[in-house]
Amino acid sequence: MAGKIPRQFIDDLLARTDIVELIDSRVNLKKAGKDYQACCPFHNEKSPSFTVSQDKQFYHCFGCGANGNAISFVMEYDKLDFVDAIEELASLLHLEVPREQGNFNQSDRPPVSQEQKRSDYDLMEQTARYYQQQLRHHANAQLVIDYLKGRGLSGQTVKDFGIGYAPSEWEALCQTLGKNPKQKQQLIELKLATQKDNGRTFDFFRDRLMFPIRDRRGRVIAFGGRIMGQDDNGPKYLNSPETRIFHKGFELYGFYEAKQAHKKLEQLLIVEGYMDVVALAEHDIKYAVAALGTATTNEHMQMLLRATDKVVCCYDGDRAGRDAAWRALENALPHLKDGKALKFVFLPDGEDPDSLVQQEGKAAFEQRLVDARDFSDVFFSRLSDDIDLTQDAGKAKLLSLALPLIEKIPSEFYQENLLERLARFIGRTREQLNAKLKTPRQQHRVESQFKMTPMRTAIALMLQHPQLAASIDYMPELASLGLPGLELFLTIQKHCLDNPGARTAQLLEHYRERAEYGALTKLAAWPHQINDEVLEPHFQQTVKFIEDQCLNHRLESLLIKDKTQGLSVAERREYALLTQALKGSEVLES
Repeated sequence: MAGKIPRQFIDDLLARTDIVELIDSRVNLKKAGKDYQACCPFHNEKSPSFTVSQDKQFYHCFGCGANGNAISFVMEYDKLDFVDAIEELASLLHLEVPREQGNFNQSDRPPVSQEQKRSDYDLMEQTARYYQQQLRHHANAQLVIDYLKGRGLSGQTVKDFGIGYAPSEWEALCQTLGKNPKQKQQLIELKLATQKDNGRTFDFFRDRLMFPIRDRRGRVIAFGGRIMGQDDNGPKYLNSPETRIFHKGFELYGFYEAKQAHKKLEQLLIVEGYMDVVALAEHDIKYAVAALGTATTNEHMQMLLRATDKVVCCYDGDRAGRDAAWRALENALPHLKDGKALKFVFLPDGEDPDSLVQQEGKAAFEQRLVDARDFSDVFFSRLSDDIDLTQDAGKAKLLSLALPLIEKIPSEFYQENLLERLARFIGRTREQLNAKLKTPRQQHRVESQFKMTPMRTAIALMLQHPQLAASIDYMPELASLGLPGLELFLTIQKHCLDNPGARTAQLLEHYRERAEYGALTKLAAWPHQINDEVLEPHFQQTVKFIEDQCLNHRLESLLIKDKTQGLSVAERREYALLTQALKGSEVLES
């Protein structure tokens, strides 16, 4: 696909990035032998189990299992996707991220050049500054300021969120930032301006309080505009439509500001509107976010539960609010790992977080969050709605509704808890329900039984010490013998031989999008405890054992063929050579 980042650039980026320096800028690392340690930034712990290896350019937490290279760390810690993580690392090294040219699939979005994206972000930032300037200097400035004061907002909060004012004139922004056809076209493409059939261009936002929407890196990507007063024409809230840099299902208003306000986010609160987020921040509740005119999506929940261990959803108590809460709960289930909490607060009729916090203050409002309902209560309350649990049909229906949802949860603790409650509702035992559960608990059990075979040991040692690849012969002909894992071993060996300076981080990156990635990260983190002095002979001995397995495998195949079909002259010669080679191995081992 067009716009793909070249593999060579990613390898070079990892080679230039010092993972210790990168992580130490965010987490305080301490030297521990040849490695570095800290308390893990991805889960709560009192004693450090998070290790960073400068040799491997790889991190691993022995507590929660988090591991990876510099790209993985930036993705997980800064909550960025893969491409944004690459761009972030490249910017730290003052590098331009290149893109490969290729055939463009019409079903994909048109590729956006880095130059275009930079220009777009720059224009959005200029627009935000323009709206902020209009808040102070427009003819309506005093009316807007009085309105903000009437809503209980201080100048500091307005400044923290970059709140501005879109002038009432039809073409104020277009005349200021769209002085030539190219600039005007960019305003249209970013939905800051609208063009009529007659070619006339006018501002998309007019006479509105403006809230800049920032992405996870703090870049302005869109705006929300709130009409001032209740009797004006037009929708109360007007959001930027989607553009090439803004996709509302992936962004949350206030998320960047919440991250800036806290070194570690203890919790995040989902509310419905911009004014709710800003009003709560005014009362020093600086951990609220809002979805952008859409339901809380799967991507939103993943983003929130990666950023904090506790998410509280705050909705109206009416039917619409409860429906919104259920959609949020469903989308959160696949991300409820051990240690993650999901709670719900339903507000009194006619109230919202903005009005409540002004009426009752910070302490009383936060007490509502302390008293929030656990997701499990909301889960069974919703599912048992309109079901008669005194009848077998009702119990069967609850089971059919609940079980597929419980299967989505990765936390074994939460699964057990929900199964226990479900069992009480329908008059069954938890053990009976356990037998019906398919995933992901079974997968968890499989992963927990991950044992080190000779093949896994050889792959792990070569991943962790790529220089070992040159200490043995490269024999691609063995791949045809079909020994499990051998083809992968030979592929990694070939990469090490072709790239003598490669480190663990670079080797793993080649497998990020492949099925083997999860297993390889486990092998890269395996604590082998083999002394450096005996590391190479140990590796060679392990590989020799694998080679003997291959020879035995081939010998057995020839034996079977000899009994069923007979062997050719060449195969009989091969059989004799294999027998002799294996006897030689036995003599050496004895």
